[in-house]
Amino acid sequence: MRSLGLDVGDKRIGVAISDAEEILASPLTTIPRDDDNNAIDAILGLVNKNGVQRIVVGMPYSMSGDIGIQASKVKGFVARLSQRIKIDIETWDERLSTVAAQRLMAEANSRGKEARLRRDAAAAAFILQGYLDSLKVSM
Repeated sequence: MRSLGLDVGDKRIGVAISDAEEILASPLTTIPRDDDNNAIDAILGLVNKNGVQRIVVGMPYSMSGDIGIQASKVKGFVARLSQRIKIDIETWDERLSTVAAQRLMAEANSRGKEARLRRDAAAAAFILQGYLDSLKVSM
């Protein structure tokens, strides 16, 4: 079964995908978020193209675990996405995933717009990998 990981931001959505065995998450692409309907259409296209059966969306809780402004925005996006798709949508605590992706990109000496796009997809991969790893622990 394949899963898609999403790192939903105000301007872009980082996307990652798992392998069929759900062992490894890999960065896939970045989707512009200038219009949620267009972004959801792009996600649906990726779901159909790749045979995805689950979507894992990073939830940006505050460090104290509270739901802040950004988490509320992500919840609204998830609600709109769930109205248009009939597969499982899970949320996953994404605290520090973007920080981890930024560190990784800094170590690779990546800068500029292309680096930001890769960072968003890398953050989605961190989110999805954390979720996949939790599945193995609970088995």
